[in-house]
Amino acid sequence: MLEVVCGIIHKDHKVFIARKKQGKALAGYWEFPGGKIELGEDPEDALARELREELGMIVLVQKFVGYNTHVYPNVTIKLLAFNCVFKEASLTLIDHDKYKWVNPEELINFKMAPADVPLIKLITKN
Repeated sequence: MLEVVCGIIHKDHKVFIARKKQGKALAGYWEFPGGKIELGEDPEDALARELREELGMIVLVQKFVGYNTHVYPNVTIKLLAFNCVFKEASLTLIDHDKYKWVNPEELINFKMAPADVPLIKLITKN
């Protein structure tokens, strides 16, 4: 099982989502951005690093929100979600082709990555 992290990034009562670009796994799906935890890395550090590398985004990683284990055809992942406060970003898109700031209630209107879908309930109830 692969452990990955994602950020529920907050700014002005909205959350940040990004769409995976063509040629990437899950192309066309929206997600809470993040990535793989490297060997010996804390999940919070991994999340801050991944957001910096993939989006040029600086966040303050806050509390653990929850997790979801999802079986994709080629890999099983345990997705750990953390609330994050947005600080700044160049928003250089490497793995994504679009991004949006949306109200949490709007998340159900997006084609979200399957592993991210159960996290929407955790976000909208908090």
